[in-house]
Amino acid sequence: MAALPELTSLRSPRVVAARRLAKRSFRGKERRFLAEGPQAVREALAHLVEVYVTPEAAERHADILDACRAAGIPVLTASGEVVAEMSDTVTPQGVVGLCRFLDTRFEEVLAARPRLVAVLAHVRDPGNAGTVLRCADAAGAEAVVLTDASVDLYNPKCVRASVGSLFHLPVAVGVPVERAVAGLREAGVRILAADGAGEEDLDAELDQGAMGGPTAWVFGNEAWGLPEETRALADAVVRVPIHGRAESLNLATAAAVCLYASARAQRAPGGCR
Repeated sequence: MAALPELTSLRSPRVVAARRLAKRSFRGKERRFLAEGPQAVREALAHLVEVYVTPEAAERHADILDACRAAGIPVLTASGEVVAEMSDTVTPQGVVGLCRFLDTRFEEVLAARPRLVAVLAHVRDPGNAGTVLRCADAAGAEAVVLTDASVDLYNPKCVRASVGSLFHLPVAVGVPVERAVAGLREAGVRILAADGAGEEDLDAELDQGAMGGPTAWVFGNEAWGLPEETRALADAVVRVPIHGRAESLNLATAAAVCLYASARAQRAPGGCR
């Protein structure tokens, strides 16, 4: 039988505090954010402060909640209305985790000598940012950098679009693009800017064996790409070839193609992995 919910009032201080985290200013002040859904909560275990769950979801996801309790994380049952109030989605899944900020200092990213990095410069759409983060994780990148001109890492849509990858790899935030490029270059990383109007062709770069070393891909704004001053910082500006009749690729698709191209080249004979 499902346990009775402990939290039923939308005016509960816990509920009010959690709901405030929908705003970036409150997230920054508290250094807390919300992760929605069982998958996100499962991946967030090391960063959880507490978990809110409906009685029905508690029965469906008992394994996740058992892991939380074993780790000493408080689990509070809440009514569906309370969980919906905390959620950013139209159809909440009944589980919400309150998490600590987890971004990594850029200096720590450099000290780890990364071989594959995604740099999000001027990326404003949280869904795109989260999806690129997920692509970077899948391709085996060691880090993601969000510049100071990009979206908030802890935006609910960004967290949701990362599908748990946010919790898998170091992410540095608020880094000026010039500093990001300079630091990575000093760490021995080649800087490639992804741009549909790039002078270099991705296929040619692969054929020439130029992509086997440590690489950072710089991805720009969804609508207008990379500004000229950012393109000028890169060692090469690379376009993904369009072999068919499509006008272009969206940001996340282009990022996936570029990151996987590097991952394959780095694992080929003579590559850095």
